[in-house]
Amino acid sequence: MKLQQKILNVAKETVKIEAKAIANLEHLIDNEFVEAVENIYNSKGRVIVTGIGKSAVIGSKIVATLNSTGTPAIFMHAADAIHGDLGIIQRDDIVICISKSGNSPEIKVLVPFIKDFHNTLIAITANRDSFLGKSSDFILNSYVEKEACPNNLAPTTSTTAQLVIGDALAICLLELRGFSKEDFAKYHPGGSLGKKLYLRVKDIAQQNMKPSVSPETTVTDAIIIISENMLGVTAVLENDKIVGIITDGDIRRMLKNNDEFKNLTAGDIMSTSPKSIDEEALATQALDLLEENKISQLLATKNGKYSGVVHIHNLIREGIL
Repeated sequence: MKLQQKILNVAKETVKIEAKAIANLEHLIDNEFVEAVENIYNSKGRVIVTGIGKSAVIGSKIVATLNSTGTPAIFMHAADAIHGDLGIIQRDDIVICISKSGNSPEIKVLVPFIKDFHNTLIAITANRDSFLGKSSDFILNSYVEKEACPNNLAPTTSTTAQLVIGDALAICLLELRGFSKEDFAKYHPGGSLGKKLYLRVKDIAQQNMKPSVSPETTVTDAIIIISENMLGVTAVLENDKIVGIITDGDIRRMLKNNDEFKNLTAGDIMSTSPKSIDEEALATQALDLLEENKISQLLATKNGKYSGVVHIHNLIREGIL
């Protein structure tokens, strides 16, 4: 139990230390930060992010965030830069260099070359008076009082602060660009996140069969159609117009209430006014409608006419739910 308590205490203290440091960053955001954002926003080039060690890892993540929110960015490892990768930097590019101390040997070697290229240099550093700080055009202050590491050595709080500064930078640029959900979807076509932003009802409905019966269809035949199409549902159409729906639930209720059903028709057991959704609607809207009405299937429509079925299992399979 003592070991468990120690683990809990250390974990909570780590969170507390880092949370305090992040909260303090708010007071370090100043006009220099504003000017750095404006320079990136007005630049015709890309953002080149560089760093060494743990700061390099943070730099890679910042690059990913910038790219995904409309700001073209490339990561350049500081050690590789001085062995050929400096060719990444083009005339109009802006370079962001990340270093807690600002005095790492690799940074001291790299920075003069960047300055020789006459590119704008932005530092994310905790030390304004460092070599990097004094060499940069703009400083984004990522100062932290101490690392979460009990020896105050392992980069923990400081790298979290760098990451937050990078996020703040990216979100400011996103806002300035008027980056919308539609823009976001273009850069995130894969995975559940992208699908939530672009996947439409028609994309799902066209994967399924399109079961339908008429009101005069016998219940026996309706059951066969529902079974064959494996969606647990069939639309009931009259003159190509949706007049009802028959689900597995309707079949179960019919069997419970009728000893004989050979003379019953689809029209006798169907549910009228079924829930439907236009096939151009987003799949997330279909999910909302399913959850709101506590049902498993929706009829998809095109120009008011039946075009297919969306099942809750489709949404689960696509990662929407």
